[in-house]
Amino acid sequence: MSEKRDYYEVLIIERTANEDDIRKAYRKLALKFHPDRNKDDPEAEVMFKEATEAYTILSDAQKRAQYDRFGHAGVGGGFDFQGAGVGDIFSHFQDMFADFFGGFGPQGGQGQARGPRRGQDTRVRASLTLSETMSGIKKEVHVRGAAPCEVCEGSGAKAGTKASTCGTCQGSGQVATQRGFIMFSSTCGTCRGSGRVINEPCAECHGEKYVEKRKKVLVSFPAGIDGGQRLRVPGQGMPGNPGAEAGDLYVDVELEPDPDFERDGFDIGTRRKISFPEAALGGELTLKLPDSSDLVVKYAAGVQPGTVLTTRNRGVPELSGRGRGDVHVLIEVTIPEKLSRKAKKLIEELKEELGSG
Repeated sequence: MSEKRDYYEVLIIERTANEDDIRKAYRKLALKFHPDRNKDDPEAEVMFKEATEAYTILSDAQKRAQYDRFGHAGVGGGFDFQGAGVGDIFSHFQDMFADFFGGFGPQGGQGQARGPRRGQDTRVRASLTLSETMSGIKKEVHVRGAAPCEVCEGSGAKAGTKASTCGTCQGSGQVATQRGFIMFSSTCGTCRGSGRVINEPCAECHGEKYVEKRKKVLVSFPAGIDGGQRLRVPGQGMPGNPGAEAGDLYVDVELEPDPDFERDGFDIGTRRKISFPEAALGGELTLKLPDSSDLVVKYAAGVQPGTVLTTRNRGVPELSGRGRGDVHVLIEVTIPEKLSRKAKKLIEELKEELGSG
C-alpha cells in the first residue's frame, strides 16, 4: 500500500500558508487536473482527487490542526471519495462555494450551528496466518488517533473558563471582504472558523481540543477472510465530543505467507514429493491442513510428475457460509542422483522387464 503524500506537498504550499493561499493553490490544481478537462488521462483524475483530499483537510481549521499535530492518523486517512455522497462532498466544499459566489451558499451566508462532532474514523492493519483465516479468530488490534481532550471535554479551554465570542467575526466564523462590487467570504483567521476564542487554554491539550489516544480493540475475523479485505467495526474508532457518537474502526487484513500452502481465493494448494517407486506403484499422502485437520489424498499407480490431485470442499470456508474451496496437490517425483551398485542392477533389470513388455 503506497504512503499518502504530505498535504502541503500536494498543494505546493508552505506549512505557514493561510486560508487564502490554500484556496488559491487548490483552485490552480483543480483547474489543471479536473477530469472533465483530462478525459483521456486517468492520472489526472488521481491528481485531482489527491489535491481535493488535501484541500478538504487543510481548509478546515480543526482538521488542519489535527493533521499538523498527528499527521494522516489525526484525520482518519483523509477523505473517502467512494463512501461519500453528494451531500458529503458539498459540505466539504462549502467554504469554496462561498468564495466563488460572494458568501451566499446553501446556508444563506449565515453561520451554521454545529452539533457535537462525531469521533474520528481510524484505520489499522492486522496480519493473519492462513490457519487463522481458515478457522476464524478474535484478535486484539492497537488503535491510535486523535480524541477530544477529556480534561476540557474537547473545548480547549481551561477548567472553569469558557471561550469567548470572537471579536473579529462576531461569532460567525466567517469574515467578509469587498472587492469592487462583489462581497467575498472567508474563514476567520482569528478563531479558525469556530467563532470562539480560547482565552485560557487547557493545560492538557494546550488549547488544541484533541489529544493522542491509544487503545486495544478485540476484533472478530470471520473464517474465510482474505488478505486485501477490510473489516468495519462500528463505534470502535476514536471517541467523539460529549454527546456525539464514536467513529468507526477499519481493519485492513494482510495474509502472512504459509510455509506449506498457498491460497487462491477459497482454494489452497501445495506441492508434495514422492519417490519413483511410489509413483510407479501408487499410494496415498496424509496432509495436515492449515486448520489442523487431516486430509488423505490417494494417487494411482503410474502417476506422472506435474499431476494435480484435487479434493473438493476441504479448502477455505466461503464468507457466505455456503461451502468451502478445494485443496490442490501438485505431485513431484524425485529421482535419486546417486545409486548403489545393487540399486543400479535392480533398475537395469526393471528397465529390461519394462522394455520387454
